[in-house]
Amino acid sequence: MVDAADYGFMAEALRLAERGLYTATPNPRVGCVIVKDGQIVGRGFHARAGGPHAEVVALQEAGERARGATAYVSLEPCSHHGRTPPCAEALVAAGVGRVVAAMQDPNPLVAGRGLERLRQGGIPVECGVLEAEAVALNIGFVSRMTRGRPWVRMKIAASLDGKTALLDGRSQWITSEAARRDAHHWRARACAILTGIGTVREDDPQLTVRHVATPRQPLRVVVDSRLETPVGARVLAGGPVLIACAREDREAMDRLRAKGAEILVLPNASGKVDLPGLFRELGRRGVNEVLVEAGVKLNGSLLREALVDELVVYLAPCLLGDAARGMAALPPLRDLAARLRLRVRELRQVGEDLRLLAEVSQAAGVCPAWDSE
Repeated sequence: MVDAADYGFMAEALRLAERGLYTATPNPRVGCVIVKDGQIVGRGFHARAGGPHAEVVALQEAGERARGATAYVSLEPCSHHGRTPPCAEALVAAGVGRVVAAMQDPNPLVAGRGLERLRQGGIPVECGVLEAEAVALNIGFVSRMTRGRPWVRMKIAASLDGKTALLDGRSQWITSEAARRDAHHWRARACAILTGIGTVREDDPQLTVRHVATPRQPLRVVVDSRLETPVGARVLAGGPVLIACAREDREAMDRLRAKGAEILVLPNASGKVDLPGLFRELGRRGVNEVLVEAGVKLNGSLLREALVDELVVYLAPCLLGDAARGMAALPPLRDLAARLRLRVRELRQVGEDLRLLAEVSQAAGVCPAWDSE
């Protein structure tokens, strides 16, 4: 039976899991606390792939005090041999008296087997304590395991009238420095940052994490159908880069490879980059979360193909007028009832700007309002 204390200790396990927010990828962020006689005797979190799992770290700290104790884990303990031994076996061997998990592991290699191994070892198990919070913390891992593709988060900086740049493309800077610094937290937690060739040519962004302390730079992905990325583009420096194109051009490919870029040829029937295929490939590579920082054309394409799961929109207290560029290039709606709906999760002030977090409600296929365009 679950009581109020279980929720309190699980909240601490989730706080520990957040310490792996920027580093655990491609593994899930997991925290664990070991509790004996109402006191925490062991704490642990998973810091990075190949390193010890949260349960092992917590058990090591608890030592003999783990026997008969309750282990609170933000994700079902693993039951398979990967880079490290199964955590379910470690909990059984340590003689814990009870295990409380926030959620079942969506990884098909686990998917309930860890909880079953604990029960087979005579350990009572509870699952589902603060489940929604645990899922939110690992939304990208859940997406990759259940849908075969990452969770896609689109970041947009705009004026209050929804404009992202002047008509000539100038956009630096619409939002405040505080908002730009805040956006680096989203970069830091992402496994990959995706942009388009238009943004590379107009803004020459680095797309690196600079305002958050992190030992890892996300993969930079450039959607560039015709391989027009300049060899002097700043995105080619500072970490791994993948350029997705739609045609073979040996000369251009050789130049870009010489700068360290990987080239992925992935055309669709229209001679553009196959965006769903690109995200499936990123999923196969262990990418859990993608942050999109692109222009109106690529934003529109991603939204039209229902590949965006969430929006992070920074709204500056200014107006740019009708002639300025909008957030996404989308064809006219045939019916207002078919508009793309969002579910607002959070609205807060960041510096002088507003930050809106909203989930996209239509992310299961091509948006029906635009499927004939």
